[in-house]
Amino acid sequence: MRVVSGEAKGRRLKGTLSPKARPTTERVRAAIFNVLPPEVYQEMRVLDLYAGSGSLGIEALSRGAGWADFVERNHRQCAVIKANLETTGCVQKAGVHCADVAQSLTRLVGPYHLVLLDPPYRLQNLGEVLEKLASVDGFVAEAGVVVAGHSKHLELLPVYGPLALRLHRRYGDNVVDFFQRGGSGW
Repeated sequence: MRVVSGEAKGRRLKGTLSPKARPTTERVRAAIFNVLPPEVYQEMRVLDLYAGSGSLGIEALSRGAGWADFVERNHRQCAVIKANLETTGCVQKAGVHCADVAQSLTRLVGPYHLVLLDPPYRLQNLGEVLEKLASVDGFVAEAGVVVAGHSKHLELLPVYGPLALRLHRRYGDNVVDFFQRGGSGW
């Protein structure tokens, strides 16, 4: 697995340690960032939830994000994220939080301009997580974007509080939904 584009392009990333984990593929990461306009993340704050290897947040940093927070509850995986940040030279622009996502939403302080979620497919409460994200006042910036990756077998609502679905893309078994807070879309 490698960084697709930006300053760290081509650098190898360590993957996830669990054989049940499903890291975001290079193809899907490239597709996400090809859809997003650069002003959504360049020089902005990014949050990578269910970070795994940190590949999504690192991709944002490589492409010019100003800061990224990574949330992953597995302590061994947090060490992998830290190693990947070292490898890519992004360690000074990142924070790694070894915590449950629900807990982190009450502890981290926004606003985040881009929130990336690619949880395990077995997670069935992704809609509840999006609802929680939407309900924390000031967590997602005005016109901020939330990108949620999930299985094609899980259907999300078109609206979660102030987050409205702007785009729905399918890449094989992967689905990526792009939500935006307010704004008129991009």
